[in-house]
Amino acid sequence: MALKRDEVEGALLRKGFSQGNTDHAYFNFYDKHGKKTPIFTKTSFGTKYKDLGAPLVAAMAKQCGLTKSEFEKLVECTLSREEYEALLTKRSKI
Repeated sequence: MALKRDEVEGALLRKGFSQGNTDHAYFNFYDKHGKKTPIFTKTSFGTKYKDLGAPLVAAMAKQCGLTKSEFEKLVECTLSREEYEALLTKRSKI
């Protein structure tokens, strides 16, 4: 399933990620206490990446400590920030 880059980036920002800009848009996850965690992902500014294909979505999901289906739920906002943080804690990612 392809996802819109803008939708993915917006969802990441709503779920506790902070964006930094270089040649890519880097997103670092901050926990509920504002502490930076080792969880991060990135997107490209390139015009050919307005839609993120299945392989890229899978790679981003892995970087975020999620399965592809969980990452899609994060983007669709059916997985809350609290649930996401609980999954990361359960999996010893943070």
